[in-house]
Amino acid sequence: MVLLILIAAISCQHKPSCHEQMISILKDFRNRSSTPQNQWYPKAKLKYMDSLLKVPHSSPSEIRYCSYLKANILMELGEEATAIKLFESIAKDDPSHNIEALWRDYGIAELRMGERTNCISNHASASCILPIRGLGLHKDMSGSKHAIEIYQTMLTKNPDDLESRWLLNIAYMTLGEYPQSVPKEFLIPGMEGDTTYKVEPFQDIASDLKLDVKTMAGGSVVDDFNNDGYLDIIISGWGVEEQMHYFKNDTKGSFIDVTDKSNLKGITGGLNMVQADYNNDGNVDILVLRGAWKGDMGKEPNSLLRNNGDGTFTDVTVISGLLSFHPTQTATWNDFNNDGWLDLFIGNEHSSKGYDNHPCELYMSNQDGTFTEMAAKAKCGVYGFVKGVTSGDYDNDGFKDIFISTMDGNRGLLRNKGGKGKDIQFEDVTHQAGLDKEYSRSFPTWFWDYNNDGWLDIFVCDYTFEKSLSYYEAAEKLGIEAGNKDKMLLYRNNHDGTFTNVAKEVGLNENVFAMGSNFGDIDNDGYLDMYLGTGNPNYQSLIPNKMFKSLGGEKFVNVTASARVGHLQKGHGVSFGDMDNDGDQDIYIEMGGAYLGDAYQNSFFLNPGQGTNNWINIKLIGDQSNKSAIGSRVKLTFKENGVTRSVYRDVNSGGSFGASPMRREIGIGQAKIIDEIEIHWHGSDKVQVFKNITPNQFIRINEASSTIEKVPLKKIEWTLPEKLCGPLGV
Repeated sequence: MVLLILIAAISCQHKPSCHEQMISILKDFRNRSSTPQNQWYPKAKLKYMDSLLKVPHSSPSEIRYCSYLKANILMELGEEATAIKLFESIAKDDPSHNIEALWRDYGIAELRMGERTNCISNHASASCILPIRGLGLHKDMSGSKHAIEIYQTMLTKNPDDLESRWLLNIAYMTLGEYPQSVPKEFLIPGMEGDTTYKVEPFQDIASDLKLDVKTMAGGSVVDDFNNDGYLDIIISGWGVEEQMHYFKNDTKGSFIDVTDKSNLKGITGGLNMVQADYNNDGNVDILVLRGAWKGDMGKEPNSLLRNNGDGTFTDVTVISGLLSFHPTQTATWNDFNNDGWLDLFIGNEHSSKGYDNHPCELYMSNQDGTFTEMAAKAKCGVYGFVKGVTSGDYDNDGFKDIFISTMDGNRGLLRNKGGKGKDIQFEDVTHQAGLDKEYSRSFPTWFWDYNNDGWLDIFVCDYTFEKSLSYYEAAEKLGIEAGNKDKMLLYRNNHDGTFTNVAKEVGLNENVFAMGSNFGDIDNDGYLDMYLGTGNPNYQSLIPNKMFKSLGGEKFVNVTASARVGHLQKGHGVSFGDMDNDGDQDIYIEMGGAYLGDAYQNSFFLNPGQGTNNWINIKLIGDQSNKSAIGSRVKLTFKENGVTRSVYRDVNSGGSFGASPMRREIGIGQAKIIDEIEIHWHGSDKVQVFKNITPNQFIRINEASSTIEKVPLKKIEWTLPEKLCGPLGV
């Protein structure tokens, strides 16, 4: 297979049809993936299990066990009704076989049946949002009622079963009977969430804008792909057969699916994506990342999609030099050698289980739209099960460094020692920086200046668990110690090359188990907040996504409940962006899970406005620096209530799982005027300063110009049904 693909790749270099060649490669991978050995392809597993059930002379116990396995495969396919019949049959056929695992799966099948008939088939804006109420309540109550019967029976036998206790309370909530009807001995108090710190509730308007595409886990990118100033959305799904989607903002109150017109038909798969103008032509391109979590079956190619500037994309993976076959979902664009062209660092999933070697890759730009891989030479070819990478200049020396998050328990900081052209070198300074004190599995990560002191800090989310996430969520609510002590890690920059983990000190000490996640400023106070998508493939891991708001860069508080964003489905690619040009940031998130049966409608959380804080929206265009201005720094200085303060922002796409636009959407609190905007252009080292800027407007700053250009973007009024006009969409 790989040999055939490489032959195709070589021939592609001499033909104008590389786009079609990649579509053919992806088709080959779809065919190759349809095997019983691929745990992420349950259709093939189901055929295999059916063949086993037909084997003659099987003992009754063997038949029951195969039937049990088949029921779980049917769950993966979303065929809960058939799975329930099998579970029920097994339980009745041999009561002695009623082991805990059977009833645990039987219970989640009933609960999933309730989700299927209500939250998916009859989807509403409040479906699966904790606390469940209003339009989120189940009209078809049968699934949850049956689940309640099963979980109460299990808890009677084992009161310490925290997973079943959590799911029992969720089931009661879907019926509008929490907490009053939950048996006292099984009640988990406080599941409505803490509303001590209030924000105005967001509303999920994805279905009204036809953005509620039902996908498995996937990536999302929000940016301006046609250079009209308005933000568009591109999404992917990790299923090998899942088609990418490109939604163009029509500027009139809706989005148009232009996937086919944009030449993206046939470009499938991709758990994550990250955008950049890699060839400096003024158009935003996209890198699609594939193969994550799949081990030996994940040796899939990534795709570099060149934006042609005419509404179409072309897959140029092969001719750009980026074709490789490693499982991954994470990468970061930056100009690592300061030559004005973007380079690419990809974090791959290397495993010690006997798979092929999968080191991280560093592709340096050749300044002609092609790249040269040189991770080993640059001493950054890290081996690890990498789940998140981010880049930024943590020591303010003018060179972009790399931080790596892994499922191996280690994290790594690679300091860029500089160098010209291809002579770039990195050194591992993890120990010197104090970043090896905590040993735990971790997932998403990013550089940000959370406290606005001009030095980049590091956020990384713990992803250490041995049981379903529902177990840990229940334990936390009940005050029972469980799980890793470090729930989140916030490394504050000490300005001397070292960091201190201040997560507990600032209030980031609760379970999240984040996957897709990103950050933004939801209330324009100038301090960065974050939204974390939670979960894992396990259906029992039914816990809410979480939003944390910064209080002046000193504390973070959980505002999930009041913001109405505690979605119970699996949170993957997250993008912040002011999609209606009203000055506040909205959120788009991929909500599907890892299995075909766990596909779910994506969400678009509309920010209703969070007060009267002012803002500025800045689009940077590089000249000597890279066109996307990635890595450039923005410093805003202003007086708020008589006190001078500054806000610092790097230009990047945000977190490591989901991508926000490159334009900087910056809040300035109650300031009436921006005293100074300082731009430090990365690559050219040029500094521009603009004074006395009026807030609440869209501006464009070109590195080659000494003036600010005002951008006349209109505010978009979304066309929504009257039923969503209430504060909670009920």
